[in-house]
Amino acid sequence: MSAFGPSRLIDPERLQAALGAAQTRFAITAIDACASTSTLLLERSAQGAPSGCVIVCDHQTAGRGSRGRQWAAAPDASLTFSLLWDFDRGLADMAGLSLGVGLAVVRALDSCGAAGATLKWPNDILFRDAKLGGILVELSGDDETTRAVVGIGLNLKLPELDPVAAPMMMPVAALAGMVTPLPDRHRLLAALLTELAAVFDVFAAEGFAAVRDAWQACHAWQDRKVRVLRDGVTILEGRCCGADSDGALLVDGDGRIERCLSGDVSLRPAS
Repeated sequence: MSAFGPSRLIDPERLQAALGAAQTRFAITAIDACASTSTLLLERSAQGAPSGCVIVCDHQTAGRGSRGRQWAAAPDASLTFSLLWDFDRGLADMAGLSLGVGLAVVRALDSCGAAGATLKWPNDILFRDAKLGGILVELSGDDETTRAVVGIGLNLKLPELDPVAAPMMMPVAALAGMVTPLPDRHRLLAALLTELAAVFDVFAAEGFAAVRDAWQACHAWQDRKVRVLRDGVTILEGRCCGADSDGALLVDGDGRIERCLSGDVSLRPAS
């Protein structure tokens, strides 16, 4: 019995069967609770865990989102997992990986009947401009190889709102609002892993440029007015032109295209 109620763990054997031919590329660990799947996988990576390791968790107590934010995850309300993957590309050639991950997520959701998800640069998954999920990519490596820990969290059901908590930065969406009934979690996770492996194969060979057009087709804010912020201060306002071939954000500010790099800025719709 879990501290959070009856166990709802992913069954690794059932998941491996759902993966079909792709099952040999992954080693699945399902756990009841942890602080953060990405933190745990980073620790296992340091201990020599191989590429393809996956940790999926029912309840994260301190999940990490982008820019140090916390990602709340509770049993049955979300699907949270982290994946370890090795690339034969140097760190300098890994720009845009989070965008490629987002593309894989959209493709997986579509294959499970949850059509309509879109992407917000650089790491948010949206549905009707509300946040459906998030991506956290952490990289380590050298000039020749890179190891990535990719954390993904998806809302399956709308979270219960805490009346004393700080307001959400943007509206929240859930898979339950996109498809009924909800896909079986094993089928959903298998689709996510399969699409991630496919995008990673392309990325390893050609980088983000090979999937840029597909990402643009899923881009939620293409040609819309946006504000680019650094440390909460607007530094640029203009028309969002999507992503460059290396994953940098492109914004047309008064006829001049500006490039912005993730980790340096955040993006908001223009008021």
